Amino acid sequence: MATIRDLTYELLRRNGITTIFGNPGSNELPFLQDFPSDFRYILALHEGVAIGIADGYAQATGRTALVNLHSAAGTGNAMGGFANAWNSHSRLLVTAGQQTRAMIGVEPLLTNLDATTLPKPLVKWSYEPARAEDVPLAFSRALHMSSLPAPGPVYLSIPYDDWAKPAEPESLRLLGRSVFAAGALDPGAMNALAARLDRSANPVIILGPDVDAARANDHAVRLAERLKAPVWVAPSAPRCPFPTTHAHFRGLLPAGMASLSRLLEGHDLVLVAGAPVFRYHQYEPGPLLPPGAELIQITCDPDEAARAPMGDAIVGDVGRILSALADAVGEAARAAPQPRETPPRSAPGAGPLTAERVLDLMNELAPPDAIYVNESTSTIEAMWERLRWENPGSYYFGAAGGLGFAMPAAVGVQLAEPERRVIAVIGDGSANYSVTALWTAAQHNVPVVFVIMRNGTYGALRWFAGVLHAERVPALDVPGIDFVAIAKGYGLEATRVDSDDAFAAAFARALKAGRPSLIEVATAWIGP
Repeated sequence: MATIRDLTYELLRRNGITTIFGNPGSNELPFLQDFPSDFRYILALHEGVAIGIADGYAQATGRTALVNLHSAAGTGNAMGGFANAWNSHSRLLVTAGQQTRAMIGVEPLLTNLDATTLPKPLVKWSYEPARAEDVPLAFSRALHMSSLPAPGPVYLSIPYDDWAKPAEPESLRLLGRSVFAAGALDPGAMNALAARLDRSANPVIILGPDVDAARANDHAVRLAERLKAPVWVAPSAPRCPFPTTHAHFRGLLPAGMASLSRLLEGHDLVLVAGAPVFRYHQYEPGPLLPPGAELIQITCDPDEAARAPMGDAIVGDVGRILSALADAVGEAARAAPQPRETPPRSAPGAGPLTAERVLDLMNELAPPDAIYVNESTSTIEAMWERLRWENPGSYYFGAAGGLGFAMPAAVGVQLAEPERRVIAVIGDGSANYSVTALWTAAQHNVPVVFVIMRNGTYGALRWFAGVLHAERVPALDVPGIDFVAIAKGYGLEATRVDSDDAFAAAFARALKAGRPSLIEVATAWIGP
């Protein structure tokens, strides 16, 4: 009879999961012993990095990724990653080893106290099986829960003595299960939705990350072109759902009520697809919508639909609904939007370079299908204005706003997309949150190009201090960090540059190197 461990590995295998990301401890060793030859383990040196790599991999593949953490301490180290995964609808199955059942009652070292509560509210489902025989069912349920709408992370705590126990014969039925979600609109509802759009005098489309996650970008383009509607990207979007080079593209909406509403003035119908309504950041009182405008939301997330403060909402498969809607609407008679004004190419200059100049050089030198993973938070607006993102899955950003996502996520995305080049654009403040991701990239020869934008300060924080009129704030500068030395210590090729020519040469070499590289570029901070 198979053991719980044997059956669990076969269940993972049947569901296409043969890569495990993690940082194991003693509680996890019984699961990892005699590791199957057809599986691979991607080791991270910190649990936050492990979940970040898995998050990038899950988003890029569109499949559930398995993360292996160590009890409560490892889970605690990974909680920032849970926040990003929750807000980006990332399909993660996170396991944590629990102490042996024989000692849990006396709470020995490495007991995960109240294990199911620890990761909440940042998981869809959290569970510790009541008996060893329930572990395979728990894994099966977790796998399906992570992918069903709205997708998201799930968490299992497994006592380490469960793995060697025999599985119940009936548990073998779990191996052949499949669970699907259907989310298309019936013809009547689809026709009614299309009619509302056809009647609109001046519609506008706002797209969010779930459009890109569903690889529904082409459907969004068809819909925008038939409606002759401009397209904005939802505020704080962690992915790019629409080609930034398309004539209908307008840019990234601001994350303030008044500013957002002001940009939508003149539109009588706002169609939001694949995004919350809306993810604001700075408090900027104002109307939720401009006068005379109504709103329709299409989302995969019932919670997003329920919590929206205005408009009508449709919960379903975002990709299928957009595809059907693009077929159902009529060709609008109005003129198509004029292309937006793009910023002029930044002028060459002596170092330190402007961030805009670095972005322009990357845009010129990188392959057209390059993938950017961003955590240079003071340059977000410039990236959306200047970089060419034409293919699905071209941009990733930490959905919760916390730091530590991009360096590990870039490794995960590159593992998932080996035919495309991944460029991680990281601020010098952000890089310190997950710098050990460089070691994993080096050990597995994951050819990410890490570009550290070194301006010596927390630029986004300085900007927000101005928004809040917060003066004389301490600890906003981060001088004296040698990222080249750090990267070389972890086994990467690394160089420091401070001029146009030096950056262009280093970036071109890194793109061709076929191994992970780091470029530290001195950039000027321009702001309050």
